Amino acid sequence: MKIQHPISNPGAALLALGCTLASANALAQDPTLTNPAISAVVDGYYQSSDRPLSERTEGFGLGETELALSANIDDMFYGKVTAVLESSDGAGEINLEEAFIQTLGMPAGLSLRAGRFMSDIGYLNNQHLHTDAFTDRPVAYRALLGGHYFDDGVRLDYLAPTDIYWSLGAEAFKGDSMHAEDETGNREFSNLGVFTAYSKFGGDIGDSGSWMAGLSYLRNQNGRLMPHGEEAGVEEAEHGHSASYTGENTYAADFVYKWAPQGNYKYRHLTLSGEYFRVTGLLSDEALAAGVKRRQDYHQAWYLSGVYQLSPNWTAGLRYGELDAQALEADEMQSQKLRETELSLGWHHSHFSTVRLQYTHQQGTNFDGITDDNILTLQYVMSLGAHGAHQF
Repeated sequence: MKIQHPISNPGAALLALGCTLASANALAQDPTLTNPAISAVVDGYYQSSDRPLSERTEGFGLGETELALSANIDDMFYGKVTAVLESSDGAGEINLEEAFIQTLGMPAGLSLRAGRFMSDIGYLNNQHLHTDAFTDRPVAYRALLGGHYFDDGVRLDYLAPTDIYWSLGAEAFKGDSMHAEDETGNREFSNLGVFTAYSKFGGDIGDSGSWMAGLSYLRNQNGRLMPHGEEAGVEEAEHGHSASYTGENTYAADFVYKWAPQGNYKYRHLTLSGEYFRVTGLLSDEALAAGVKRRQDYHQAWYLSGVYQLSPNWTAGLRYGELDAQALEADEMQSQKLRETELSLGWHHSHFSTVRLQYTHQQGTNFDGITDDNILTLQYVMSLGAHGAHQF
């Protein structure tokens, strides 16, 4: 149960890609441009009522139906394209979630990624939604990162030659989905708007346990709110995954611990995880000069999660999360709070099929009219074709 950098071992990455749909010969374990790995993930659900900051609505619907194509371009580069089909209020749309190239053979533990991809800040963000043990991301992610933050940009990673796993990384992104509100559409945003830096480290605890921790920082050049009447409000983003609460600086810490008897995950395993986010620098100088009143100048959110696999076919999860955010109303910042307690029960006929029932109890305080509610969600997630290994 050793932690491995996802790019540091190309042979393991190739093996994890598995066979392709197009061929059954030996090349199926070595995807190339002439023999790419092709996969699809179908996500459908029924939900008893709406959830705040979620794209899943009341009734029947489709979550993220994912179509992916990946291959080794040559011995130096790997590439992947992921398109996501989503349905909201009866209308369908297609988003390009990933379209990137990744180096495979850079020296000194370095790797470079360019294109559109998911940021590596935090623990959950670099993972696809269908790998989650719950039907939706924690409220911290839905509010501050639009569910999961992917963007156009570039990333540089460094894997240190240490006894424990230790990696460092930095990213630069366009940042459209992280823009602060813009009522008039006249605000001039920086074209290079988001910069991140992070460090992840971890190791093993005996033969049965592994852990990983991380610290992250996100600088949002376009995250401060302008005063109402000048340049504040809601801006149409490129896609639906936009942050609802923004600020100039986001600080995050995450931790995950995994346990399985003798490292064998097939029959039983336990995953404990948690993340904390704090966003500062909410108001622009113009808003402060205009006399906008504030009780606090930060958002904060966190969650704790525990998921236990009882047998190869059943998992149970418990998650609790809170959001304490500030919204600009007229000339005053108003506090909004949301608490969520979630219980999840999943049945897995195989690694490729999951049916999940989730109960969510939400408690809202001054939160866009949200009141206390109990929500039931029934979800299925089915994977077709080649399917790569999941992150730690």
